[in-house]
Amino acid sequence: MEIEARAAHDTPLIELRGVSKTYGSGPTTVHALQRVDLLIGEGEFVAVMGPSGCGKSTCLNILGCLDTPSEGQYLFRGIEVRRLTRNQRALLRRHYLGFVFQGYNLLKRTSALENVELALLYRGAPGAERRRAAREALAQVGLSGLEHHTSSELSGGQQQRVAIARAIVSRPLVLLADEPTGNLDSKTSREILELLVRLNAEAGLTIVMVTHDRSMAAFAPRHITFLDGAVASDHQESGA
Repeated sequence: MEIEARAAHDTPLIELRGVSKTYGSGPTTVHALQRVDLLIGEGEFVAVMGPSGCGKSTCLNILGCLDTPSEGQYLFRGIEVRRLTRNQRALLRRHYLGFVFQGYNLLKRTSALENVELALLYRGAPGAERRRAAREALAQVGLSGLEHHTSSELSGGQQQRVAIARAIVSRPLVLLADEPTGNLDSKTSREILELLVRLNAEAGLTIVMVTHDRSMAAFAPRHITFLDGAVASDHQESGA
């Protein structure tokens, strides 16, 4: 893939051009996205908001190469993703994108260290390298000393930290977070958002976060609101 070769050019990290997504046909047709134009630069922290069914999760799935547009273009560092083969899209996900979900998606009887290692196992990294990188990622999210605890031995906030460590252990360019605090209380939610802010500021990680919670969205400098499958507003918060 040519993604690293494009890094030196003044190219947006993420660009959507007239992206539409349609499900079904005839009277059951659902227009999940309608001609969405969007630019996200490297190092941004963006909160994507909107009511249920507005298209925000569909947009995140397209950005994560989990779905493809029905119309329009998705460019990742200038490369049109739709033109990639299925294997190439899988490589893009594996090497450049990290994912965090509301439900953590951890293996229950597996230690925190092993859960984080999994992301590197799929890349064929040697065992010693996987363990070293996993320990570093867990330390980065504040879980040093808990490497051998299983999910049942961790709180919800700690489990989400493990999930974030798993997402960043491969040093992706972009972290895509879908309602990452949806299962957490307000105090723990703030702690997770403060962690994301730190990763964005210190590691330069680009973060695109879907959330319905305005208090959580307030941690992001840029807010994009979807309505009826289209971008209704896109603004930078004052003071950001």
